[in-house]
Amino acid sequence: MLHVSIRPHWNIRNAEGRELPARVLALLSLVEDHGSLAAACEKEGGSYRHAWKLLREAEAVLGAPLLQMQRGKGSALTPLARTLVWADRRIGARLSPVLESLASELEAELHTLLAPSGGALRLWASHGFAVEQLAHQLEAAQLPLEIKYCNSEQAAAAVHGGTCDVAGLHLPVGPLGAQVLAHHARWLSGDLRAIHLVLRRQGLMVAAGNPRRVYAVDDLLRPDVRFINRERGSGTRLLLDLLLAQRGLDGGRIAGYEQGEHTHAAVAAYVASGMADVAFGVETAARRFGLEFIPVQAERYFLACRPAALQQPRVQAMLAVIRSDAYREAVRQLAGYEPDACGSIAPLDGELVTAAPR
Repeated sequence: MLHVSIRPHWNIRNAEGRELPARVLALLSLVEDHGSLAAACEKEGGSYRHAWKLLREAEAVLGAPLLQMQRGKGSALTPLARTLVWADRRIGARLSPVLESLASELEAELHTLLAPSGGALRLWASHGFAVEQLAHQLEAAQLPLEIKYCNSEQAAAAVHGGTCDVAGLHLPVGPLGAQVLAHHARWLSGDLRAIHLVLRRQGLMVAAGNPRRVYAVDDLLRPDVRFINRERGSGTRLLLDLLLAQRGLDGGRIAGYEQGEHTHAAVAAYVASGMADVAFGVETAARRFGLEFIPVQAERYFLACRPAALQQPRVQAMLAVIRSDAYREAVRQLAGYEPDACGSIAPLDGELVTAAPR
């Protein structure tokens, strides 16, 4: 089975046409994470002398220093270097889901040509961490997968129209769940099934130390708070809209409310780089970018499908992966995620939103 990968790449060229040397952005990121050039070289397994050569070449291209040497304290990135590192992380967070979807489509085409008797599992879902782990587990099990990362509305429409086998959706635990189900009713009407994946937490992501003292959704309306939202059509944005409405709050008064990103990682990177004070998303993204997390709402993440799809060999193979100890353990490693009733199947109706977590 072939595996296709496409990764984001960007570069800077100065007026003389000289470009930043390859690997310098990765090197700066390691210095940021490990506190010194020596530690970065040890982590990368590269030569300290070669690393200095790369940095000097990059500084010559940019015309400004990238490292500040601190006696007894290792190395610190200059403001320019920090800007480059966080630009790289934001680009990765924003583009990776798109590129992974394209790679998956190409994989499926190649699989159809090389093994036409067995079709790939078609999964449409937002770029969540439980789905990402599922994709890794399916790949490890050599199960062909065609995954398309999209928002919740697109996923619901796809399973309704038969464009995919399973669609990733999430419902808040409690009264708001019925409202989300009603919002998607035009696509989720009829006899559908929900394959349980995880229970997860959504909440506020803020910088370490919570300098703006943001503790609740109500604080988003303060004039000194800059917010970064998810894109229209995403389940996370819908959840936030409902939480605001529940409190009688107007999202239009939130600075940055109309500016949206496509993934939890992208909004976390936005906050971590200092371009916003707070975002709303899952805990795993916050922790991976060194942010603090204030939990607000628990929700179930599941895969919606038609009953007939459950009999397909490729869906049965996926269920075996979801119910495996390996997948459950992978989910447990994700901050804010629990493998609640992993792989159990229930009707996609009102009882799903009122059932207590197991």
